Amino acid sequence: MHSELDRGTSRLRDIARRVMRERDLQPDFAPAALAQANALRGPAGAGDSALRDLRDLLWASIDNDDSLDLDQLSVAQSLPDGTVKILVAIADVDAAVARGTPIDQHAACNTTSVYTAAQVFSMLPERLSTDLTSLAQDQDRLAIVIDMVIDPHGQVLHCELYRAQVRNRAKLAYNGVAAWLNDAAPMPSPIAAVAGMEAQLRLQDRLAASLKQLRHAHGALSLETREARPIFAAGVLRDLAPDAPNRAKELIEDFMIAANTATARRLDAARVPSLRRVLREPERWNRIVALAAALGTRLPEVPSAVELNRFLLQRHAQDPAGFEDLSLSIVKLLGRGEYVLERPGAPDPGHFGLALNDYTHSTAPNRRYPDLLTQRLVKAVLAGAPTPYTDAELATLAAHCTVQEDNAAKVERFVRKSAAALLLEGRIGQRFDGIVTGASPKGTWVRVSSPTTEGKIVRGYAGLEVGDRVRVELLHTDVDRGFIDFATVR
Repeated sequence: MHSELDRGTSRLRDIARRVMRERDLQPDFAPAALAQANALRGPAGAGDSALRDLRDLLWASIDNDDSLDLDQLSVAQSLPDGTVKILVAIADVDAAVARGTPIDQHAACNTTSVYTAAQVFSMLPERLSTDLTSLAQDQDRLAIVIDMVIDPHGQVLHCELYRAQVRNRAKLAYNGVAAWLNDAAPMPSPIAAVAGMEAQLRLQDRLAASLKQLRHAHGALSLETREARPIFAAGVLRDLAPDAPNRAKELIEDFMIAANTATARRLDAARVPSLRRVLREPERWNRIVALAAALGTRLPEVPSAVELNRFLLQRHAQDPAGFEDLSLSIVKLLGRGEYVLERPGAPDPGHFGLALNDYTHSTAPNRRYPDLLTQRLVKAVLAGAPTPYTDAELATLAAHCTVQEDNAAKVERFVRKSAAALLLEGRIGQRFDGIVTGASPKGTWVRVSSPTTEGKIVRGYAGLEVGDRVRVELLHTDVDRGFIDFATVR
């Protein structure tokens, strides 16, 4: 049994640590950072008279079943004129992590938590992220609140940001809430335990739907992709299975997009430089056009999010079973997002996938450094203090965060492939149906299922393009190098 445990966890953990170092990510906290965390006596206190006391509201968190690093809470209130007020509370991590301290230096190096199939390498010490700066249930915590009034059509009519003290009344999980909202399972017990929480969540669900509908009307892309998550049993790796989207995840996503947009606009209104999260118009639009043409739809020659989303909605209706594969192909062709410096009044490259011109990352400061940077900018604006970073500093940090996010994604992908290689070691010669996810001079890649993973097509790749469906045979695996090699089968 011990060898199986090593096979499922220890070997992958060693691989993850090695690859992190190769990608300029630190798997371990420096002694000074751990000492700083251990010296904290408790969560940041409420010693500021400007703080609003919102602990009596029906705040709740919705996250993964096993998540303890809770970054956000939400609560909604119906108003007499038919509008709804939604409040999103974001953990005030800056209150415990001052700029330039050892913990901040580690966070500034990695810039993100790294979620591998073997272990989560948290951006902040767990004493903070899962306790002192987590919006844990039944605990008083400091937060930045994004307070928005939204009309029945999903339009934000008014927004205000301020600091407050909050208290999570119910720690909820995506799967349980989604199944309940879909009438597929009983109400989760944490909802039933709090008077008024059921009506509260149903109001939030309706509000999220209106936000989504308006966003997609403006051209936000309706994509459906699934990330493979490791499945362990008694410590042994058993599978890599896709983590399906669900209604509760979409609810939180809709609120976070609204909160990030509101935060970006507040910083712009204050005329201070800030970080923006952008996704530029796709350079490989011609391949997207060709992909749509092969499915009977003509897209314009110049990138259009509205037209692309119309095509996606049409395909979802016509071929729901194949929509995930189509979504994956589109995501690959869109390219990666990046962080950039936004100077007041300067043109904003915008986020093509969300069809937004004002967008930042602010809602996950326990897990992403750009969100912590944005939080410091917001707090300075609220306090009437000078901006804590110069333009040059923000530009350098934006570029570094983009690079490290890409490095973290490569580490996560490498370890997933190592995990898949473990699962596939005894299946050489087996055949799989797959979809081409990458085609460039560097190589051609295919995604297969059972386990859900990507591998390289090393034979028979000539002429293949992203989105092509292929039949492949497994030729070779190398766990330590994360190699899974296939050949096409005609």
